Amino acid sequence: MDSIIVYVSIHHKNTEKVAKVIAEVLNARLVKPWEIKPEELLKYDLIGFGSGIYYWKHHRALFELINKLPKVEGKKAFIFSTAGLNIPFINHRKLRKVLREKGFEIVGEFSCRGWDTNGWLAEIGGLNKGHPNEKDLENARKFAENLKASI
Repeated sequence: MDSIIVYVSIHHKNTEKVAKVIAEVLNARLVKPWEIKPEELLKYDLIGFGSGIYYWKHHRALFELINKLPKVEGKKAFIFSTAGLNIPFINHRKLRKVLREKGFEIVGEFSCRGWDTNGWLAEIGGLNKGHPNEKDLENARKFAENLKASI
């Protein structure tokens, strides 16, 4: 199965660490949203979308890319994120909705804590320093292995 992971990781490379672990298990190509044309995504069987969480949603560059995609049928996608406040039901809500509206089948979701020094959090040293840690990355590896086995 040809897989690709589209991700954004800005401040502390939290999401990049997770993306690399998942990509290794799935033997997936890693790209940033601005490095690929929307039509190129359509040649992949499985597409992962992930980023840090910014004000309760994924990075805007993911939405910009997805909005340029035509409606799809039979395309499988998964969602992942890192966040200071790790609440995937809320944090993934908007991306999940947009992907479903485009016709994607969401086959899995993963989230873990990430070091967050956004805004006023920088004044107190941030939240979750040291995350994602080895346990978080092992959980990402297990997620990818389960995903691979189920598809």
